[in-house]
Amino acid sequence: ARTTRFTRLYADADKSEIEEPKTQDGETFQFQAEVGRVMDIIINSLYSNRDVFLREMMSNAADACDKKRFLSMQDGTGVKEQLKIKVIPSKDSRTLIIEDNGIGMSKEELRKNLGRIAQSGTAKFMEEYGKSEDAQQNLIGKFGVGFYSAFLVADKVEVVTKKLGTTEQHRWTSESKSMDQFKIKSDSSPFPAQSGTRIILHLKDDCDDYLDDFKIKELLRKYSEFVNFPIEVWAQKTSYEQVPDDAASNATQPGEPPKTKTVAKTTEAWETLNEQKPIWLRNPREVNRSDYTEFYKSTFRAFDEPLTSAHFSVEGQVEFKSLLYVPGSVPFELMNNMFDNSARGVRLYVKRVFINDKFEDLMPRWLLFIRGVVDSDDLPLNVGREILQKSNVLRLIRRRLVRRSIDMFKELAQDETKYKKFWDMFGKYLKIGIIEDDMNNKEELAKLCRFWSSKSGDKLVTLESYVSNMKEDQKAIYYITAESKNQAEKSPTLEKLRKLGYEVLYLTDPVDEFVFQSLRTFDEKELVDASKESVDVGATDEEKKQQEEMKKDYEQLTSWLKNLLSSNVEAVQISNRLTESPAVLVQGQFGMSPTMERFMRAQASTTGKQLDTGVF
Repeated sequence: ARTTRFTRLYADADKSEIEEPKTQDGETFQFQAEVGRVMDIIINSLYSNRDVFLREMMSNAADACDKKRFLSMQDGTGVKEQLKIKVIPSKDSRTLIIEDNGIGMSKEELRKNLGRIAQSGTAKFMEEYGKSEDAQQNLIGKFGVGFYSAFLVADKVEVVTKKLGTTEQHRWTSESKSMDQFKIKSDSSPFPAQSGTRIILHLKDDCDDYLDDFKIKELLRKYSEFVNFPIEVWAQKTSYEQVPDDAASNATQPGEPPKTKTVAKTTEAWETLNEQKPIWLRNPREVNRSDYTEFYKSTFRAFDEPLTSAHFSVEGQVEFKSLLYVPGSVPFELMNNMFDNSARGVRLYVKRVFINDKFEDLMPRWLLFIRGVVDSDDLPLNVGREILQKSNVLRLIRRRLVRRSIDMFKELAQDETKYKKFWDMFGKYLKIGIIEDDMNNKEELAKLCRFWSSKSGDKLVTLESYVSNMKEDQKAIYYITAESKNQAEKSPTLEKLRKLGYEVLYLTDPVDEFVFQSLRTFDEKELVDASKESVDVGATDEEKKQQEEMKKDYEQLTSWLKNLLSSNVEAVQISNRLTESPAVLVQGQFGMSPTMERFMRAQASTTGKQLDTGVF
């Protein structure tokens, strides 16, 4: 006769309270825990999205298969069957079954691994075989709480398992209404594999969507698409076939072929979901352009071809592998809002298991358009693997990702046609990068920027080309702000600079002025706003002397004009920067340009605030 044994869940010790001998410093006690309450916290507080239960189940199953493969390789026997994971949703019994033919568990391992909170069987395995690089690289589990996420969707969980190398089979059972206990008993239900584990989730009433094979396939593709072992789902398939149409046969004329109709035929079969390999784990020398393009389109649901990609691995203080893409078109989510956080496209994996693609600290917002994957074992995740905690590791990964992104842009810049397309789509992001960068990349980003100028014609120029074309006596980089190139060319501010042969950059994007204020210098050359009152336009000593004399001669006129325009101007002065126009409006040394003023007014109007811009 079978015997049923009830066992209390372990919190951290085999006994709920252990009193140590008295010492001179007082009595020592171990912390106690209300196990039911602890389990409730684990289940309902660690995870914000109950969909992740399937990710945790898949990770456990993959670890079990990896352990079996590893041990079989060590003892030289090899795995005699294909290691795989099966998922079976059943609407009739309201169960979801996850089954693997991995290493399995003994009765004692069931008691310890599933009966003691935060007891990670994988962590124990890695302690025993941790010197093996293969074990370190492939095993996923770490915290020992992922299994309990099953109770997010199930009110009863059964685990049927058979340990590798034994014939005994056991069943572990626990229910959400009595979370402080579980039972283990011998089991004789059919188990086709020589070893493995079958998890049976009896789903809650509000979890019907997890009985739908379409929903299950969607989650598996999201979280576990790149798990090492095949994942098969028992799913419905609908096919269509032509059959004779008896109702229409009476209308058939002699000699005509018999009428047919199309009918749907529904069958059930195993469907393998993760046939695509994690391309970022392969050697870049073995991957061709079409492979990268296919991965980009399938992973990011894209229809365009990427402009370029960067496939690399980092070792040292932090280790991770990554594959980054520059899209060939603006991602749809960014068309209306260039900083829509929901459009983040760098997917974070830990040992091929998808964690999240919305971590704001992984990439700065000015690289929001980048698509890619990052796979690292060193990421400081919380226990629920949903929150990326700030740490030096994260800063190092972020720095490397930014660096490689800039390298991609530099490579693109070598192809003028490709870079023009890139600049038209994503140039503004690079400008925002100059303003917001905190990693000493401002100069590198500035080299990638393009602007119109007084000598550029119909092509944009770089700051580097501007500097290389500077006159020998020119000490600064000059620029003016305007709404358009045409408007900038008509500005009287340029007259003296044109006469001197100096090139002037046209800043026609409202963000450009912020960019130049953030840069201040480029290649040790000061960035100077030519529309400021204090601009030195290269006057000789003789011209300066003449200007001083003219100030005295026209002092009465300038004073009269100042009084006449007192509400609109701060000063009226004689200038040497004009060659054709009678007068020009310039800004005070710390004044706001007309372009900036319009931008600030537009910003203020959205918040209902009044903007005080002062006078010229």
